[in-house]
Amino acid sequence: MTTGFFSHDDCQKHDMGPDHPECPDRLRAIIACLNDSGLSQDLDWVRPEEITHDQLLGVHPEKYLHQLDLMQPTRGRVFTDPDTALMPDTLRAARLAAGANVQAVDMVMSGQLTNAFVCARPPGHHAERCKSMGFCFYNNIALAAMRALNFHQLERVAIVDFDVHQGNGTVDIVQNDERILMCSSFQHPFYPHSHVHRQADNIINTPIPAGTPASTYRKRVETDWLKRLQDFRPQLVLVSAGFDGHRLDPLAELNLEEPDYLWLTHMLTSVASDHASDRLVSTLEGGYHLRALGKSAMAHLEGLSAV
Repeated sequence: MTTGFFSHDDCQKHDMGPDHPECPDRLRAIIACLNDSGLSQDLDWVRPEEITHDQLLGVHPEKYLHQLDLMQPTRGRVFTDPDTALMPDTLRAARLAAGANVQAVDMVMSGQLTNAFVCARPPGHHAERCKSMGFCFYNNIALAAMRALNFHQLERVAIVDFDVHQGNGTVDIVQNDERILMCSSFQHPFYPHSHVHRQADNIINTPIPAGTPASTYRKRVETDWLKRLQDFRPQLVLVSAGFDGHRLDPLAELNLEEPDYLWLTHMLTSVASDHASDRLVSTLEGGYHLRALGKSAMAHLEGLSAV
């Protein structure tokens, strides 16, 4: 039983500027923590390839993809919103991050891996079908879901997003798709201030007030998600793993710690064990306190590799 770890050095070349929280050091912090702990030796390291243009078209329309290509500069930075910048290496990194998600789905579905974690950037869950925002350009988790549904012909895929910011882009793309059940916890009210009150039957929103104790967070999530996930019987579990709900994270005000991320991971691997032959693919979203990010991601990987 093997956990795949998907990462590529070129994902560290995307750099949105000094002091930007979504920085190359995020990946380095996770990898350093895994190396220091020795857990890296238990993982199957995979160097991903770029996603193809046709695969991107499964989620994003040609007009949007062409617009990003035109905006990418040959030097300097071009901002698509006040927080999100393209620079010469950005779309290469974004295609690798998206490609890693597709490749992880393929390898888990073929039985080459039990589960997988994609340690790549830029993240994806704020990217809407036709809009980049929130540090995101391509919606990695939605692309993974469409690969599972349309290429591997699954009938039911669960997406679980525990980033501190709601995955508005994922909601924009998958709402009302009865093949997908999306469960999402997030601080509220908080960025991105949208898609919170969408009433699509396949979206389960769990808004969490700032300062909520971790024990209360666990109860809310278990109450809102677990029965719905079990009743849905997903054939694959996909995870948008944002670690910015950690109590030390500078961009948010929740109180999660490493044991809470391990608890979340155990809950999700249990659902995958019951219904999906252990198949689970997780991808990095947020997390901006480097030490907390490394330790939280390590706890998540400890849970995945224990399957």
